[in-house]
Amino acid sequence: MTLLVTDLVKTKDMGDIWVFGYGSLMWNPGFAFVEQAKARVFGYRRALCVRSHVHRGTAESPGLVLGLDLGGSCLGMAFRVAPDDRDAVVAYLRERELVTHVYKERLLPLRLADGRVVTALAYVIDRAHLQYAGALQADEAALIVAHARGRSGENVDYVMNTLEHLREMGIRDHWLEEVGRGVHTLLGKR
Repeated sequence: MTLLVTDLVKTKDMGDIWVFGYGSLMWNPGFAFVEQAKARVFGYRRALCVRSHVHRGTAESPGLVLGLDLGGSCLGMAFRVAPDDRDAVVAYLRERELVTHVYKERLLPLRLADGRVVTALAYVIDRAHLQYAGALQADEAALIVAHARGRSGENVDYVMNTLEHLREMGIRDHWLEEVGRGVHTLLGKR
């Protein structure tokens, strides 16, 4: 069951909150937390489904960055935030994740690696947003990634950095790995 963030206010008296990371939040959360654990969300998957017009592409040649899109499941990292840090962390995340409003803030149930089920704040793709790229095949995504460049650098660096961090964390993402192999093939790298 997906809860709206307005429900976050209702849960305020419950103390700690959890935050779910599926991309850079996993290795660079940027906020204080008291516990972290691998976690799986069901009904959503990690996907290169957000058109990047600034950081990894341009308006004329958009790149792709990660979003949490409908379907499947996603293994990521959950962070438990203490009650005293709750408001500051939520404000930080809103500033970080809601710049263009391509993401929607949601409360989602997660299953932690130890079997506990918690509700976590997560950012899912808004499929009605102009930046939503849709459900791309791995070869389509690889073609876009191989040729896009934005203010923060080449799109391929973003994807390969993500894959490297996922490997370091022991998290496999077969679709994203397929995109990475496709990019290497297109760019003539091994």
